[in-house]
Amino acid sequence: MKTRKLGAQGPKVSAVGLGAMNISGFYGPATQDEAFALFDRARELGVDHLDTSNVYGKGHSEETIGRYFKDRGAVFRLATKAGICTDPDTGARYFDNSAEHLTASLDASLARLGVECVDLFYVHRREADRPIEEVTETLAGLVRAGKTRAFGYSEIAPASLRRAAAIHPVAAVQSEYSLATRAPDLGLVQTCAALGTALVAFSPVGRGLLTDTPPDQARADASAFLKVNPRFVAPNLAANLTATDRLRELAAEMGLPAASLAIAWLLAQGDHVLPIPGTRNPDHLAEAVRGAELDLDAEDLARIEDALPVGWAHGDRYNQAQWIGPESFS
Repeated sequence: MKTRKLGAQGPKVSAVGLGAMNISGFYGPATQDEAFALFDRARELGVDHLDTSNVYGKGHSEETIGRYFKDRGAVFRLATKAGICTDPDTGARYFDNSAEHLTASLDASLARLGVECVDLFYVHRREADRPIEEVTETLAGLVRAGKTRAFGYSEIAPASLRRAAAIHPVAAVQSEYSLATRAPDLGLVQTCAALGTALVAFSPVGRGLLTDTPPDQARADASAFLKVNPRFVAPNLAANLTATDRLRELAAEMGLPAASLAIAWLLAQGDHVLPIPGTRNPDHLAEAVRGAELDLDAEDLARIEDALPVGWAHGDRYNQAQWIGPESFS
């Protein structure tokens, strides 16, 4: 497995990591045995970067990883996140980036994970009214306290990253980035490169659209997230399946799974880009990891761009409710 740095001062990690949201039921149920089998396969494939959050299954993902570490040893570089909250009375989602909340959340995550320190701690969503400079000072304090080796932000705009980096180096920014979601090309990819910040790309195979087994309408409707996501509702899903057939056809011509080609395209966008596909299926993980073995040339990249040009996707990547929290930029 090729490696890339997790930030300018960070450790080298596998070029392709693993997102652990899916083991907590986001796209369907997963047992502990299935999660452990997935982690075992990740290790066999050379994957050593594991990404989770305190809100994935309300701590279930972290608890499962903690049990795995207790059984197998601390074998992954760990990243976790905090900052998303739910009002217990109304169920409304809100964001808290206060020092008190982030510190308490990280302490709780460390307890669930069974470790004294994580490699990377993200603010999962920015609290809009709290200056990012203040939040960055809090995160720097958690580094000094030995609770995390580095920190990052999820779904922030390039301007916010520059403000944070003026206070302290930011190891990583996590953002949705793929052939289906090209917004990071409008400044985030470039700003991360200029600042020595890793761009950790989640949903790198377009929530399944960029694979050989994309979700049909029945599968999409069975997912609480996908059934209301603009790209997976009728008639957009049918149009998107037709559009992504071009990638599947190109991948087949090259003798590759579509997911491998999608991951290889991402890795070609810069040495600081690190995809973290999320899956419950060890075979699907192997297809994604195979993308790290590929070295695409200019002709390959041109053929991919021709198959899926910028703007091909039907529907926004989030609906109105799902857009609450991520920072928009242009």
